[in-house]
Amino acid sequence: MIENVSQAAARTASVVELARELIRRPSRGGIDDYGPVLSVLEDWLASRGLPHRRLHDAAGELVGLLVEIPGGRPGPWWTLDACVDTAPYGDETAWSFPPASGEIADGWLLGRGSADSKLAAAMFCHIAADLAPRAEALHGGLAVLLDVDEHTGGFGGARAYLADPQAARPAGVMIGYPGLDEVVVGGRGLWRATLVVHAPSGHSGSSKTVVGAISRAAHLVRLLDTADLPRIDGASGFPLPPKLSVTAFHGGQGFSVTPDRCELNVDIRTTPTFDGHDAETLVSKAVAELDAEVPAPKPTEVTPVATWPPFRLTEGEQPAAALLGAAAEAGLTVRAKTAGPSNIGNLLAGEGIPATAGFGLPYEGLHGIDERAHLAQLPTVYAVYQRAVLDLLRAG
Repeated sequence: MIENVSQAAARTASVVELARELIRRPSRGGIDDYGPVLSVLEDWLASRGLPHRRLHDAAGELVGLLVEIPGGRPGPWWTLDACVDTAPYGDETAWSFPPASGEIADGWLLGRGSADSKLAAAMFCHIAADLAPRAEALHGGLAVLLDVDEHTGGFGGARAYLADPQAARPAGVMIGYPGLDEVVVGGRGLWRATLVVHAPSGHSGSSKTVVGAISRAAHLVRLLDTADLPRIDGASGFPLPPKLSVTAFHGGQGFSVTPDRCELNVDIRTTPTFDGHDAETLVSKAVAELDAEVPAPKPTEVTPVATWPPFRLTEGEQPAAALLGAAAEAGLTVRAKTAGPSNIGNLLAGEGIPATAGFGLPYEGLHGIDERAHLAQLPTVYAVYQRAVLDLLRAG
């Protein structure tokens, strides 16, 4: 059993080698076949006798892999979660090395997924292997969730895991996103909707003035951009304000027709004092104002597409306390952070499951060009996660 940094150093080579093999199997979300990257993990787990199984969504699509190490004593289960699908490569000609490199240069592991989050997946599999021989002495159990439907935004692996009647429901989840200086213990929620703005169509050269759907939609964007959002509420303890963004705008074709339809996407990041209901009310008010000021044959349509709650753990709540405590024992100065972007922790919060995210290796190029992770701190990060898991499983 590895319980300190010097022992963890002996595992580094094996963790890195597994991560390199994963990086060399392209697994871009919604683009590549996930079978090859999961087969690498399955072969590795099978060779060590670790119980694992594939997860599928309701349509039968492959969305993840689940490793389960049951303890010999009663207690709660805890989960380590890392995605093994990745962001797209973008402009491959802009990379200074192949996106599926998997090589090491000057202490950096190179390639898409090195930071987010194939290295974490390799590390978590090794931690499961370390725990397995002593599982009888531990309480509850450890699950390792390896999601291949994360970068699509569907989080199909997590959803399939939570819906699986055979899986023990976790008491908490630690998500292996990168970054050495912070443990993410909270995040803003979100409310997202598609808005369809209507108008009479007409010829752009006609002597009759027609206010087309694009013009009406532009007016709606102005109303949304100037909407009154609350500031940070100090009494709530949540350190971020809500935020509204118009993230897509589609309408029209060619030059000679003023269109009768324009579609907008609206993303609102929510907080405990400005929730999804408040977001929908704000948008509905702006839409009503548009339809009153610039009437059209059909009212503007608002179709909500996603709602996640905000979440925030105190530093004394698990699993945040275990992870922050283990980092302090390893000599790291790590701060608890509430993130602006939402993450899979919001999905878990909606299920009443506390989660942390964002503790891992230093990185560059995440979701951009030349993604890489610096390996010098890998023994320390490995020891921190293992110590946190052991503390949770020993407590029962």
